[in-house]
Amino acid sequence: MKKAAVMLYPLFSMQEISCTTELFKFCDKEIVTFSAGGEPVRSEDGFTVLPDRPFEAFCREEVDCLLLPGIWEPLPVLLDGRNIRFLEQFRGDGALVVAAISSAPLLLGRAGLLEGRRFTSGVFEEFLDAFPVMPREGLQRTFLVEDGNLITAHGEAFREFAVAAARRVGLDGWDGVFSGMAGRTFTEEDFIFHIPPEELEEARADWDRCAAAAGERGEAYADHL
Repeated sequence: MKKAAVMLYPLFSMQEISCTTELFKFCDKEIVTFSAGGEPVRSEDGFTVLPDRPFEAFCREEVDCLLLPGIWEPLPVLLDGRNIRFLEQFRGDGALVVAAISSAPLLLGRAGLLEGRRFTSGVFEEFLDAFPVMPREGLQRTFLVEDGNLITAHGEAFREFAVAAARRVGLDGWDGVFSGMAGRTFTEEDFIFHIPPEELEEARADWDRCAAAAGERGEAYADHL
């Protein structure tokens, strides 16, 4: 299975792509993060993330999709030429799934990846008027748009965005995931969880390794097990 690349930049929205990345994790799809210069990046909610690689270390052959989260303050990111030059290499690449949510399509627009495409976004109209980097004729007023290898979504459609991205890279059967729990009926049995029997031996081996690595406290814990 090929990897998923995530493009990071200052004040990116972790929440908008967390369902997507969690779903990839469920399916054992490896995620590699990139930023300009490989520099640490602070998310909009205050987490500092150390990306795996700089843009220069991107290897197209090892990934099948690129995720772009939304941005709390998009203009500084939009005006950083390093971000745009990184994206320009994907013009005409119809095999790479490019999934951008909320304000991230602004970057695609400036890099020329939206020409002749249908897309949506969550950008203020006044910002679009001041910085017309996206071709308005392709802008669809809806929550999710899929056009070939391109997936774009409004920020509030993060669940639908995750399912669409997963399906596009061959991870099917997740349509109902992250659908919420309010309004549904449950029994107590629904909240009793067991490790699948075929995975229990491996889980216990992992516990033993963790306990041994933790020293005396770990040994006491291992004895308790």
